[in-house]
This record gives sequence, C-alpha cells and structure tokens, in this order.
Amino acid sequence: MKLDFNCSLPVQRTTVGDFELTVLSDGNYWADGGSMFGVVPKALWSKRIEADERNRIPVGLNSILVRTGDHNVLIETGIGAKLDDRMRRVFEPQEKLLRSFEQAGVAPEEIDIVINTHLHFDHCGWNTVRENGRLRPTFPRARYFAQEGELRHARLQLERDRVSYLTENYDPLVESGQMELLRGSREIVPGISVEVFPGHTEHMQAVLIQSGGATACYISDLIPDRAHLDLTWVLSFDLFPLQTIESRKRFYARAVPEQWLVLFTHDVTKPWARVRATGGGKYEAAD
Repeated sequence: MKLDFNCSLPVQRTTVGDFELTVLSDGNYWADGGSMFGVVPKALWSKRIEADERNRIPVGLNSILVRTGDHNVLIETGIGAKLDDRMRRVFEPQEKLLRSFEQAGVAPEEIDIVINTHLHFDHCGWNTVRENGRLRPTFPRARYFAQEGELRHARLQLERDRVSYLTENYDPLVESGQMELLRGSREIVPGISVEVFPGHTEHMQAVLIQSGGATACYISDLIPDRAHLDLTWVLSFDLFPLQTIESRKRFYARAVPEQWLVLFTHDVTKPWARVRATGGGKYEAAD
C-alpha cells in the first residue's frame, strides 16, 4: 500500500463507554522503512507499506484526547516544533498538532492531564514550546505524567539511543514540578490508567481507557500501526526486542478476547481497530 505523506489523519471521534475520544494529528514524518521493520525482510514488509525511492515510509503522529466528563486527558504530543535544522531535513515534520486542536475546537488551556508513553522526541515534542528564546509548557494548566525509569534512562544519553531524547521536551516540566514521575502502573484519573509494557524501551507505558464495560488502549510503540500487529514484526529501535514480543503476548491475551479498541500512535490512515488472531503468531485488524 502506498501512503500519501501529505495526507494526515483528520479529526475523528468515537466513544468508549461514557468517554469521548478524539484523534488529534501532528501530521506525518519520514522514517527509514528498514529501521521501522527491523529484521523483517523488505520483500515482506513492502507488501504492507510501499517505500519511496529513498526507502522511506510515512509515519503518523496520532494523539488522543479523552473527555471523561470530569477531565480532558491528552495522550502523547507528537514531534512538536523545536527540532534543529539537521533533524528537520531528515524527518520533515509537519507540526500540525495545534492546528488539529483548532479543528477539533479545543484549546491547549483546556487540557488537564498529559500522558507521555515514553520520552522519545516524536512522542513528547509539543510538551513545551519555545517563545522568545524561552521554553514554556504548551498545556499550561495540565499535569504531565511519565515513568521515572524512562526519564532516568533518557538522562544517561547512551550512544545507542541518545538521538531519541531531547531534554527540552521534559526537563523544564520536571524541574518546575509540572511533570509527575511514576513508578509502574497507576490510575491517573478514574477510568484512565497506565501499565508498563517493556520492549521498545524498558519503561514504556500504555494507556488504558475504561468506561461502561468497554476498554481502549493506546499501546504506543509496542504496536505502532496495523502493519506491526504480528508478534515478531518489531522495530529496529526496540532496545529489548525479545521483551517486545513477550509484552505483545501479554497485551493480546487480554485485548483480543475482551475486544479492546487498540489505538495506534503511528498509523497514517487508521487510528484504531479491534484485533483478532489469525494463527501462528499473526494478527490482523478486525475492523
């Protein structure tokens, strides 16, 4: 399937029990196709996503706004608008999240909670904005949440993945006390909780949304899009690929029989689907 780089997801809404979910998009960026599929041969993955002449594929940046009635919760904040010139040339970010907010009729000041599944630059970029040479929170009234272990790893600046961590996306919030650091699974507000699924990073967390007997899960880079549903189709960026597979097994053991709505962080054309097993460690979107 050939994906249009310039066609990002429109604002879409659905409900989970009494909660309203709205897709907000920061647009797309380019990623190397081989890096996105790791050891999976191109002969296989290119049947699902067609690369351009430079072996790049478009990658979506989908945030989810959850309105619970009592809280406005934003899950993930995209790439943002603070990349340096070199990174802009590589990724060509579209920086659409605040325009998506306008299209949805939502103001950043209305957000009560921001949850970062992990602290890679493409998941927390709009946590802050730069104005007149200074950084400020994009969502001034919000409490931000991330895993303490994720921050600890980010600050190590290891050769393997330091390019993924841009301190200006989170350090100002930690220093001001606006970001709360978690130690494992926790309910954030009634009906919305986080659970750690290691693999992509050691402390990456998914966000569970539960209301009226229904469940949705923003699974982040454990399963970034519909093309990565199979157990062994993991990213080359995963620090612990064998743990990714085990975490997927744990996730599917609940999500498939309970018919969870799976929310995809990087799918360019479809932000959510229910998933079914087809046998032999393979899965597909059921809707």
